[in-house]
Amino acid sequence: MTAARVLVVGAGLAGLTAADTLHRQGVAVTVLEARDRVGGRTHGVEVAPGSFADAGAAYLGDRHTSLHHLLDRLGLKTTPTTTEGASRFAFPDLTEQSGRFPPLNAVALGDLFDRLDDLTRRVRPEQPWASADAEALDAETAADWAERNLRHPDARRFFPLFLGEMMAADPAAVSVLHMAFYLRSGGGLNYLNAFEGGAQADRVDGGAHQICAHLAAGLDVRLGYQVEAIHADGDRVVVNGDESADAVIVAIPPLLADAIDFRPGLPERRSGTRTAPGSAVKVHLVYPAPLWRAHGLSGWSVSERGPLLSTVDDSPADGSVGVLTGFVTGAEAHRYAALPLVTQRAEATEQAAALFPLLPPPIAVHVTDWVTDPYSRGCYAALFGPGDWLRGGPHLTRPHGRVHWAGTETSTEFFGLMEGAIRSGHRAAAEVLTDLTPIDPTPTDRLEGRDERQSDRAA
Repeated sequence: MTAARVLVVGAGLAGLTAADTLHRQGVAVTVLEARDRVGGRTHGVEVAPGSFADAGAAYLGDRHTSLHHLLDRLGLKTTPTTTEGASRFAFPDLTEQSGRFPPLNAVALGDLFDRLDDLTRRVRPEQPWASADAEALDAETAADWAERNLRHPDARRFFPLFLGEMMAADPAAVSVLHMAFYLRSGGGLNYLNAFEGGAQADRVDGGAHQICAHLAAGLDVRLGYQVEAIHADGDRVVVNGDESADAVIVAIPPLLADAIDFRPGLPERRSGTRTAPGSAVKVHLVYPAPLWRAHGLSGWSVSERGPLLSTVDDSPADGSVGVLTGFVTGAEAHRYAALPLVTQRAEATEQAAALFPLLPPPIAVHVTDWVTDPYSRGCYAALFGPGDWLRGGPHLTRPHGRVHWAGTETSTEFFGLMEGAIRSGHRAAAEVLTDLTPIDPTPTDRLEGRDERQSDRAA
């Protein structure tokens, strides 16, 4: 076992989880990362000296068991997401009320959620492409579905905002199958959308970027190394012509994986012609303290006009600085990402002043653009368009010779979330360990080992 060597492409949560798992089993692992930092789609922005906000993945809930286990092992703590106080809504007039339910027709929104819930129940989360009516669901965009099914104008107004918040998607960019799968995979509508008791209940105290920093500290990580080619050479795999290993784990988004020259070629591309980058830009507006709390406000807002389609209080637990995080998602994210930084900051500041007129101007505005990020191609995750699941779903986790796959887009559990990334890293590492472990030559064990390997590789 100690003579084996594995290369991991990508130093995000999935890649570093896989590398850490293998390293602790005595496998020599090298992680290759194109960026000048580790973390992938987790990233910390310093909003005050020694205080960080999550510019990427941020939230977790009680069902994210692998993430909680990892945090415990690394000695990292969580802090509750603050939601106490009234919310602000701009539809388009500014209103204030308790809770997070927007001032729209309750019956219409109830009908929307009932229809979405019905869709999610029809999807097989472990194999979405094998769901009943999968072909029809994968042929239509979520925008087309809304046009056919949502009659009330309030439901039509709210639907793109909801989808943007849940999965950073423009309804025109995702298939109905992908939308339904994403919601089912993440625990269902109620769980995904909830703070207290839901998927957004907590944050990592000090920032989720710390997870990858801790994992990388004990590993051989090479930054600034962009993988362009992965070629099989007998019983070895060669990366960029100069790094050789027994196996490779590719833990980067599908749009980036398809830029690699694989030999032999992949049976199916990792992305399709309609696969799109997750459409998210995060904006952090920094104040001397969480000043909105003194006015009885939670910091939560929803607006039907951008750029900030929603805001949330992401201030550190000690309240030493106030942080309003604004989410720019869906089609609005593409418009906003194309603007100069000075204009982005001006638009965000102007909208924050309209939503919270009692607040002074922010002392700083940080913009993190995931739409055009060359090493992520979007966030929270890639958006699977019409045809993607039926074409590529069966190949998502199936190894290509000695090449294995990780990344939140390969997880049918908590797809698009940190939990999904971590689970995919564990799965890929288990596949590699199975391949590297000699099988006892007795006929029974040989059959059981082969069956286990086939089970591990089943998509």
